[in-house]
Amino acid sequence: VLLPEPSSTLLLLQPNRVAGPDPLSDPQVGTMSEPPSCRGCSESLSGQTFIRVAEEPLCVTCYQRRHANTCQECKQLIGHDEKELMHQDRFFHENCFRCCSCNRSLATEPFTQQGGALLCSSCSRFSSRCTACSQSVQPGSRMLEYDGAAWHEDCFLCSGCRKPIGAEAFVPDAGRFYCLACYEQQVAPRCSHCRKVRKNRLNASLWAATIALTKGGLTYRGEVWHRDCFLCCGCGSPLAGQTFTSQGERPYCVRCFSSLYAKKCAACNAPITGFGDGKYVSFEERQWHQPCFKCSRCSVSLVGSGFFPDRDQILCADCNSDD
Repeated sequence: VLLPEPSSTLLLLQPNRVAGPDPLSDPQVGTMSEPPSCRGCSESLSGQTFIRVAEEPLCVTCYQRRHANTCQECKQLIGHDEKELMHQDRFFHENCFRCCSCNRSLATEPFTQQGGALLCSSCSRFSSRCTACSQSVQPGSRMLEYDGAAWHEDCFLCSGCRKPIGAEAFVPDAGRFYCLACYEQQVAPRCSHCRKVRKNRLNASLWAATIALTKGGLTYRGEVWHRDCFLCCGCGSPLAGQTFTSQGERPYCVRCFSSLYAKKCAACNAPITGFGDGKYVSFEERQWHQPCFKCSRCSVSLVGSGFFPDRDQILCADCNSDD
């Protein structure tokens, strides 16, 4: 990017004594011989300076308390007879609107703002310094900016190959910057299936986002996989985009997990997987699908009700009492 020359930002000069069509922003100041009273403190305004706001007369003290703005710099009220400057919804005394570096008045000078600080034209030329070499970045020269820091174009180097990155894509990692080639070769975690290397868990999410955009990838338990490499450990079918579960650290499709590890329902002998309508009831060493958990004699559902075990059977209260 080109470092722009300093330029003036819109500055509104707002003297409070100027009368205008808006009584709130342009109060009228005057004197009169008839004795009106201040609408704030009820003191007589006879022969005194007063300010009319929305057709209501106020003494100077009440006007200051109710309507005067506070100077952003000195934190004092801006008097009704003082010039008031406004910049980006902030108010200043004319004498307080100054360059934060050299203290030069900016009331009638071009200025710029950097990081909330106001700078005159001269000081802004030296406000940007290269993070790498600490030298000034002169106006009109090419520079690179990232995360609030600036570099000369030739100083922004890949931490791997030490070549200028320029306008090419790069990846930040632990305070260093890498071109895509160096990041992939030196830093990025690899697919857990096709190229096993030690995983850098701090960068796994970042690299996952990178390969998801370029080649298609996913993460599982902090490890990175190509979509085609993330397979069921039982049958070898792809799991990307499919419902799956795990046994220890190994992923399985629902069918393999059901046949290898799932417990069987005591009523229908089908596996209990926990997927879909997979709620189940467990009692001692037996488990039931919720729809299968019913009285062995009358078939009434026992979910949420009391029941009585009778050897291999479970009975509702009524059937148990018949015995």
